[in-house]
Amino acid sequence: MEYCLTVDNLSKQYRSYLALDSLTMRVPKGAIYGFIGKNGAGKTTLIRIICGLQPPTKGDYSLYGVPYNNRDICAARKRMGGIVETPALYGQMSACDNLKQQYIILGKPSFEGIEELLDLVGLKDVGKKTVKNFSLGMRQRLGIAIALAGDPDFIVLDEPINGLDPQGIVEMRELILKLNKERNITFLISSHILDELAKLATHYGFIDKGKILKEITAKELDEACKKRIAFKVDTQNGLCAALDETGLQYKLTSPLEGELYGEISISELSDILKSHGITLVKVSEKDESLEAYYINLLGGDSND
Repeated sequence: MEYCLTVDNLSKQYRSYLALDSLTMRVPKGAIYGFIGKNGAGKTTLIRIICGLQPPTKGDYSLYGVPYNNRDICAARKRMGGIVETPALYGQMSACDNLKQQYIILGKPSFEGIEELLDLVGLKDVGKKTVKNFSLGMRQRLGIAIALAGDPDFIVLDEPINGLDPQGIVEMRELILKLNKERNITFLISSHILDELAKLATHYGFIDKGKILKEITAKELDEACKKRIAFKVDTQNGLCAALDETGLQYKLTSPLEGELYGEISISELSDILKSHGITLVKVSEKDESLEAYYINLLGGDSND
């Protein structure tokens, strides 16, 4: 598998505070990688490091296979765009003039493509309206347009929907999905708004106290979180035949215990088991969300 970003045993120390603690992670090319953690878990610290804003204390990271301490890292970093914390915008300028300024910084020979970028992020018709009069959602979308000015194929976003109203959240989500699908842009998105991130991400990395607790694909997460019934019976004789009769996928976790995946009433399950001479001793329904999965990873500590 090809990776945009690989991080190996990366640490960042601020005097007595260890912000990152031997962190290791992988962001596959083409992914929307949801980077999940509480405030202070180390998300922004990692983002600042990979964007070249801070050096690591120890450990390594690579962009497109280029180590951060290699002289070619500047060229690799030009393939990135990003918004760290808040977009850096000129409030007295229009959206178009902000993009022109970014083109000048990048050394682009002309302003060709600016109208296309504004159209892409839904700001084509804002005219000469100054950025200081933009809504938060408009500023965030302009920030992405500026990140796109360098034609990146990897964009890093730090809390991109924080503070947005419901309409702004929908617009941001649709823009990210569009850029990922149509331009094959890889995203690393730091967020603690888990319900919204679940509508976007193809991969997840869960961070706590500067360490990655787990990396998982969206498919694997769906498998772990899907609705299921945990049960315990009094005998294993005929159990598989009875479970086959339900028509549902199942997994035995011990000779007398297992999980059924899908919708079935407890009474229906009990009747099927009884018809095979099996008594249902214990049963519980489970249907985890992304938030519940994350809290379980933390050992039940949900404090932000």
